[in-house]
Amino acid sequence: MACPWTELVDRSSMARPESLSPILNPGSGKISPYFKVTYVAIISRVLAFSLFSHPLSILVLIGLLGGWMLLYLFRPSDQPLVIFGRTFSDRETLLVLVLSTIVVVFMTSVGSFLTSALMIGVAIVCLHGAFVVLDDQEPANAGLLSGSATSAAYSLNLELR
Repeated sequence: MACPWTELVDRSSMARPESLSPILNPGSGKISPYFKVTYVAIISRVLAFSLFSHPLSILVLIGLLGGWMLLYLFRPSDQPLVIFGRTFSDRETLLVLVLSTIVVVFMTSVGSFLTSALMIGVAIVCLHGAFVVLDDQEPANAGLLSGSATSAAYSLNLELR
């Protein structure tokens, strides 16, 4: 269950940390499970903004996805891949796709854009996690899908007994 966005930016719940440990390890406190879905949304939005600000990166990733889908995922497994009269096994096809993905992502600017956007998103999340102080609204061991669905399943299990 995601927290409301207004609660995420509520200044009354912000406080300066007493030491550097919450800043260096923000996932160690109780705050991380409560904002987990919202943090994932923030990192996803930073990644999306980075990709949309560099349209060539989107085209490269779409080309990689198309190659994987055409040559590996949607090709019938009983038919070998034949290019220019040469037959390629599934292992050879997978090797070429993996190597081309590594080359395209890490040897071009696409990997750089994705890495820098991911680091910026994680930095935003770490800073927020270090400065926010909340009451016990969620248990510290809450999962990603904790909330009303989990509570409903638990109460349904109790009613069945």
